[in-house]
Amino acid sequence: MDAITLLKEDHKTVEGLFKKFEQAGDRAVKTKRQLADQMIKELTTHAYIEETLFYPAARKAAPDTAGHVLESIEEHHVVVWMLSELAGMDPADERFTAKVTVLIENVRHHVKEEEQDWFPQVRKAMGSKALRQLGEELATAKSRAPSDPLKNISATA
Repeated sequence: MDAITLLKEDHKTVEGLFKKFEQAGDRAVKTKRQLADQMIKELTTHAYIEETLFYPAARKAAPDTAGHVLESIEEHHVVVWMLSELAGMDPADERFTAKVTVLIENVRHHVKEEEQDWFPQVRKAMGSKALRQLGEELATAKSRAPSDPLKNISATA
């Protein structure tokens, strides 16, 4: 699987979690906690592989995407801090659902920009062979991802 396809698959996975969260009722506290925990895991891993491997490769192959990469790192910064707050938050807290909702809005915006605005540039610049190689590296790197969102590069960016 090439790198961009892998990242888009991750995007689909978290979108599925988002939809389940949005459909969960107000009383589904346990379900919402479980979904938020899955979001934390998926998004922390995804941010890790993008920041450590994909973004540097994209920036090298397509230097004109540097602005997009820098903006994406700043968006990750916001997301990883929200994830760290959610990790320790009681799902019965009146702000829990609101915080997840803002997280979802931020991630959806981020995904839209990546997929529409600059993934096509990266695909064109890198080519299929390099993207397949990078995809293998991303898949392997997932097992090395931290469990703590604040251990990602963007947390201190």
